[in-house]
Amino acid sequence: MLKGFGQFLFRGNVIDLAVAVVIGAAFGTIVTALVKDVLTPLIAAIFGKPDFSALVFTVNGSAFKYGDFLNACISFAFIAAAIYFFVVAPMNALTARFQKPGEPAAKACPECLSDIPFAAARCKYCTAQQPPA
Repeated sequence: MLKGFGQFLFRGNVIDLAVAVVIGAAFGTIVTALVKDVLTPLIAAIFGKPDFSALVFTVNGSAFKYGDFLNACISFAFIAAAIYFFVVAPMNALTARFQKPGEPAAKACPECLSDIPFAAARCKYCTAQQPPA
């Protein structure tokens, strides 16, 4: 029983997942700091008010704090933009730079329509033989 547990723990994808969670948490801290310390003061410089949490309206004695919701939406937009411009766009450019021109990275299997590597002789999903490239 312990041998199986050890195999489970040291299987590659479990360790990869653990590393991804730790790196993701660290990167989340960086992105949060960027939004809090750089982008939010930019809003304050432009609009004169960095925090909208005091915005409230009242209906029949019930306070609706839409300012907190507005802060969360702005934070989400800034975090999404930071991730796109600092991670996704550079990774796409890097991937495009190292891909051979004119050669697609994958082709569709004629049997199951899944993406398979261009040089594959068989589909790893349905094991259909692929025509030569």
